[in-house]
Amino acid sequence: MTPTPIALNTGSLPLFASSVYAGFPSPAADHGQQHINLNQHLLTNEQASFLFRVRGDSMHDVGIYDGDTLIVDRSINPLHNHIVLAIVDEEFTVKRLYQRDHIIRLIAENPAFAPIELQDGQELRIWGVVTFNLHSLLHA
Repeated sequence: MTPTPIALNTGSLPLFASSVYAGFPSPAADHGQQHINLNQHLLTNEQASFLFRVRGDSMHDVGIYDGDTLIVDRSINPLHNHIVLAIVDEEFTVKRLYQRDHIIRLIAENPAFAPIELQDGQELRIWGVVTFNLHSLLHA
C-alpha cells in the first residue's frame, strides 16, 4: 500500500506579537500581529516535503500518535537516530533509524513493538526523514 501525501498549503497565518503564557497571564500583553508563512517555518525544502497521516501507536513514546500528521522531507540524508518514513518489503512504516557498525534496524518507540531487524532477502528503503509532527490537541 502506498500512502497518499496530503497537499501542503502555501498560505500564511496571523502571528501575534505577544507571547502566550502557560503560567499566569500578563495583563500588559501586546496584541499586535503580523502574518507568517508556515512553510518557511516548518519546511526545509518545500519541493521535497510531504504530509502523511499516522496509523498505529508504535511511536507514541516520542509523541507520535494514531491520527497525527507528519511532515516528511525527502531531501534530508537519513542518519542514525532520525525518525524516518521507511519502506520494508513495500510496506510503509515510521520508526527510529538505528545505523551503527554495519547494523541497520528500525526501532519502535513503544516497548510493545519489537525492533525491525532485516532478514536476508528483505528490502529496506528510507523514503524520507520526519521533521515535524502536527499533533492535534482536539483529540488528546
